[in-house]
Amino acid sequence: MRKFSVKRPPRLSRRRFAAASLLLGAGAAALPGLVLAQRDGPFGQVRALTFDVFGTVVDWRAAIAREGRLLAQGRDWNIDWHDFADRWRAGYSPAMNRVRNGELPWTKIDDLHRMILEELIVEFGLEELSGEERRHFNFAWHRLSPWPDAVAGLNRLKTRYVIATLSNGNIALLTNMAKHAGLPWDAILSAELAGRYKPDPEVYLKAVDLLGLTPEQVMMVAAHPGDLRAAAGQGLRTAYVPRPLERGPERPFTPDASGDFDLTAADFLDLARQLGA
Repeated sequence: MRKFSVKRPPRLSRRRFAAASLLLGAGAAALPGLVLAQRDGPFGQVRALTFDVFGTVVDWRAAIAREGRLLAQGRDWNIDWHDFADRWRAGYSPAMNRVRNGELPWTKIDDLHRMILEELIVEFGLEELSGEERRHFNFAWHRLSPWPDAVAGLNRLKTRYVIATLSNGNIALLTNMAKHAGLPWDAILSAELAGRYKPDPEVYLKAVDLLGLTPEQVMMVAAHPGDLRAAAGQGLRTAYVPRPLERGPERPFTPDASGDFDLTAADFLDLARQLGA
């Protein structure tokens, strides 16, 4: 009877086995050489990009107006839902200031949004909304839609950088939004982790620390100049991606032309091109 020999595959060292397991488990996008290697150019030190979310990554105004129209189906309401969205968003900064000045204890954005919503319900005559309808409407902020370039741009940037949120939105909100909108974050970072709200310095420095980097290795990406200037004040690099239609096509704004930022991009795809991704 003829005998056949079976050639055994070469044995992997423990170190090589661990490395192979990591790559198989994490996928090609997590190759550490792509993320951590020193690169040439003016942004060669940058390892991670942190993103403002509301207005920069997602179109909150259109999404909230859409949710309002869905809520109004079958009801005799005559409401400008874009105006409602604007009013809801307008309560955002004053509510955070109440936390900053000690009038309120630390309060996450979901709860601040609900406080603002309850005031608007009275103002717009929506008292017939049930408790469950109010809860669902408040969670519309978890279901915001991305700008058309956002997902493709983030996926390109992810091939060369760690990409993470750095938003005043709470972690549950940002996580649900990522699942809903297909946002491919490597990490969900939030002002909630610092117990402060942007533009307080602690928020930017907490993100840098959690990423295990130094400020100059992190680039803050935002559509809002004030956010970027606050980040730059803590040593982060900055990328300005204006969203002229954030307040709607009837109220476009002129992008900041001060030249205060390390980089200005038309959208996330242009940002990826400029950063070599």
